[in-house]
Amino acid sequence: MKMAGQFRSYVWDPVLIISQIALMQFIYYGCLGLWIALLDVLIHYSPSLDQLFNFELLGFSSVHGRITMMAFILNSLTCALGLLYFIRRGKQCLDFTVTVHLFHMMGCWIYNAHLPSTITWWLLMFVCIGLMAVTGEYLCLRTELNEIPLNSAPKSNV
Repeated sequence: MKMAGQFRSYVWDPVLIISQIALMQFIYYGCLGLWIALLDVLIHYSPSLDQLFNFELLGFSSVHGRITMMAFILNSLTCALGLLYFIRRGKQCLDFTVTVHLFHMMGCWIYNAHLPSTITWWLLMFVCIGLMAVTGEYLCLRTELNEIPLNSAPKSNV
């Protein structure tokens, strides 16, 4: 469905949207697992599933908690690249970012059998949402604003 006078048309495609959500979840957990594994090597700690879903591990009081929080923040930057390469629309970056983190919250809720209740977890998630959305939107807008070549023919010297 293309409307006259509109640069980009938007057709609602639920299969595409669900595929993008699934891909972003895969990128989120895949990259978060890699960041946790890499940072755990530095402190000689063995990675566990608790680092992904147990909100009580996050905190400033232990080295392990700080490293896990750093992995979440680095993961936000990595996921912003996922937004750039797979979502490609600045207007949709916040939507996909919130969706990814909402699914993560539900995963934490199921894993712990109750809603995350520590202020550290909530603050970290808001920082990660902001960082991922703003960075992803910035990267997407930079590519959307690239010059569009109007003439692909070689210039002649007239």
